[in-house]
This record gives sequence, C-alpha cells and structure tokens, in this order.
Amino acid sequence: MTEIYVLVSLILGSIVFAILLIQVVYLLIFSVAGIFYREKPGQKDERLNSFIIYIPSYKEDAVILKTAEEALKLDYPSDLFHVVVIADSLQPTTIESLKTLPLQVVEVKFEKSTKAKALNRAIEETRGSFDIAVVFDADNVAAGDYLLRMNSAFNRGFKVVQGQRTAKNTDTPMALLDAISEAINNHIFRKGHRVLGLSSAIIGSGMGLDFNLYKSLMAKIKAIGGFDKEMELNLLKDRILIDYSESAVVYDEKVKQTEVFEKQRQRWLSAQLNYLRHHALSGLVYLFTRGNLDYFDKVFQMAIIPRVMLLALLPLCFLCSLFPGEAPSFSYWLAVWIIGYLSIILAVPAVYYNKKLISALVRLPSGIFSTFKLLFKLKGANRTFIHTPHGDVTVKQKNDKL
Repeated sequence: MTEIYVLVSLILGSIVFAILLIQVVYLLIFSVAGIFYREKPGQKDERLNSFIIYIPSYKEDAVILKTAEEALKLDYPSDLFHVVVIADSLQPTTIESLKTLPLQVVEVKFEKSTKAKALNRAIEETRGSFDIAVVFDADNVAAGDYLLRMNSAFNRGFKVVQGQRTAKNTDTPMALLDAISEAINNHIFRKGHRVLGLSSAIIGSGMGLDFNLYKSLMAKIKAIGGFDKEMELNLLKDRILIDYSESAVVYDEKVKQTEVFEKQRQRWLSAQLNYLRHHALSGLVYLFTRGNLDYFDKVFQMAIIPRVMLLALLPLCFLCSLFPGEAPSFSYWLAVWIIGYLSIILAVPAVYYNKKLISALVRLPSGIFSTFKLLFKLKGANRTFIHTPHGDVTVKQKNDKL
C-alpha cells in the first residue's frame, strides 16, 4: 500500500509540477522582456487618419454621458473623428441627453444583448468611410492625445493596435487589486510579447483596427461573451500582427465590490475555457504545419491558470512537498514558487508599491477565494450575457427597482 501511495504521489506530483513550471517560466520570460519595451516615437508631419469611435453602452446610464462628452474633447481635428454611442437598454432621458451632443446615437434592442450584436448593428448604421475603428467601453475615458498616439502607431504600418488601458480609480482595495492585475497584463502580455516579436494581447476596449478589417472581422463574430478573444484568435490565425501603444492611454473604471469582481471574472474565465476548448487542437496544428507561433501562443495563454489562483497554489504545493514521501522535493517546489512570484513582482509598476498596497493585499485572500468559487459556476456561463455595471452600483440597483 505504501509503495502504491508513493507511486501515485510521484506521478501526480510530477504532472502538477511540470504544468506549473511551464507556466511560471513562461510568465517570467515575458515579464523580464517587458522591462526592455520601448515605444517608437511618432514622426513629424504624419498623415492624419480618420477615426470612428464606437462606444457600446448596455444599461450604463450612470457613466455614458460623461464618457461621450470626454470622447468629443479628444485632441484631434474634429472633422477626422466621429463618435457613435450604441444605446442598449438606456433610459429615455439618457438617450435624449446624448442626442444633444455632436455624435451619432444608435438605439438597439435585442432579446438577448451582446457586445458583438451592438457593434455589428452600429457598423450597419455607420455613415461615411473611415480609416480606423476604435472601441471604448461605456466607462472609458481616453487621454487627450489618444488618437494622435494611435495615429502614429498605424502610420508605422500596423492594422491592429491595442492602446494602454489603465486604472481610472484605485479608491478601494478591490479596485487597486484590479488595477494591478491590468498593469501586470500590460507588462507581460503586451509589452513583453512585443519585445519578443509576438502580438500584443487585445482587451476589448481602447483598441483600434483598420476600418475595413474591422468590418469583415465583426461580421464573423457571434460571441455572447469574450468577443475580443474571438477577434484576437481570428486575427492571429490569419497572421495579422497586433501592436501595442503604451502612450495611447485609456482610463478604465476598476471594480470596487466583490460581487462585481465575481461577475467580471466569471465572464472572463468562461470565455477563456470556451475558446481554449475550440482552439486547442487547431493551435497545435497551425504551429506544426504552418509555423504560426503567434496563434499557438494565444491558445497557450488560455490554458494558463489565473494568476490570482497561482498565488495560492504555489505556496500550497510547497507546503505539501514538505510531507515525507511527496515528490518532487521541496527544493524544486521552492524554486517554482520563487519563479512564479518573481514574474509577478517584476510586472507590477513601481507606482503601485506604496502604503495602499498593504490594504489591498489584505483583500487578496478574498479575491482568491472568489476565483476558486467561480470554477463551480462556469457551466453555461458562455451562453449567457453577463453584465458588469459601472459607476454607482447601489444607485443603479435602486433605480432598477423603481
């Protein structure tokens, strides 16, 4: 019996060790690479492309007016950009206020709303022709020079560019943790990847695409959740390189409450597992038959354990390795633990290392527990639109009841 226990422990321990080792080494490679990211400056007398900015808004009455007003203030020739707000289930008073602004309002109503449906309807109703399409979330506020920075990136020859989405607020411990998570993603999956010649990950907002490419891509997308993941996979499958512009900044509202955090992560995890299931085989096939490393890399990212879970798993595995007969030995697990934590520490911008970080770390166990709970709530989640509200959630909930 003892021999069987030792054998099972060796096999299972080795499998878990191999999985986590591959993941932490992968993260460390791109985390180190991200340190060397340098964005090329724009050129003088650049061609000014025309932009259309799509802002889908589902029940976002609390924030959409401010977002639309800020989008109209961008430092770019007013005749070269056009703002479109997609009003899905907004209050009539909000729609009337939007119509007083110099922008286009596209009212939509679906039996089952999705971001992809809203964007496709807006494309159908787009007036005129544009060079580049940009997508903002309903809570996004771009820096004044956002379009100028994106224009420079497109003039370097790229067809798809992801801007830097960063935190608009860090006023609660949960919001600060969300902001740090976004910053880590920017460092590893955008800056690090571009340094090593691979595509930047896209997020779903703050990104720009060649307008004709955008129209053809969106026509194929029927996703309920994670439309940006489907878009990204299709781009990489076709070997379209995605650039990253750290200087093209978009401020994004970070979640303040645990229940909103759980909704958001449920949507993300569901989309991640759904697309991994549908693309795992083709990712391998494209790698070995067509040498498409970019597409395979994106599929591999979807197999990575969420970092918040990794933070708990690594010390737990190390503690388990201290028991007699466990394999691999504790020294190997200690090395994996160090590599994993180092990859995350290197990716956190220095600005976040302050007193507020301590209060945020106190909330980290709650975030870890919430993420583990979501693993048992993912069934069917990819077939349902999961909305995460912005602004004052308490006020919104009261209004919904009236």
